Amino acid sequence: MNREQLEHAIRAACTVSEDQELIIFGSQAILGQFPDAPSELRKSIEVDVSPKNKPEAVDKIDGALGENSLFHKTHGFYVHGVPIETAKLPKGWEKRTNKVQDYMDGNYLGYCIEAHDLAASKLIAFREKDTEFVRRLILEEMIDIDTLLKRLKVTDAEKEIKERAIRWAERIAENL
Repeated sequence: MNREQLEHAIRAACTVSEDQELIIFGSQAILGQFPDAPSELRKSIEVDVSPKNKPEAVDKIDGALGENSLFHKTHGFYVHGVPIETAKLPKGWEKRTNKVQDYMDGNYLGYCIEAHDLAASKLIAFREKDTEFVRRLILEEMIDIDTLLKRLKVTDAEKEIKERAIRWAERIAENL
């Protein structure tokens, strides 16, 4: 995926949801802060979005733009409508988003989760693809370990899950 495709996803999801603002919180949110992110971070063909003002429209997005939809088959990527509550994000994430404005229609906005917040969320999920994504962010010096640790500490998650994520980040820091 690239920034132009992200903007296309924003335009399409805003149109379908009848909301002019979206929150982008999956891995492709990295394109908000780093439009030219390394290709290893842009492998996903899925954009996770939640309408900011009409959260109930996630199913409309998923139905019209989701996996195996005509949109997916036509454009080679898809938009996954997901409630923002499914992501475990650090406190204050809303103030740190990166605004992406669709170049074809300036009325449509995507608020991409900031890189450290995205990394914290990925480590809470702790799937292999998520830890690889965070490892790449660290290796590319796109995030700072100390900031990541601070964000993990203010993420609302079960104690054991949060501690596992913090231990992982600390081990990575020791090995750098």
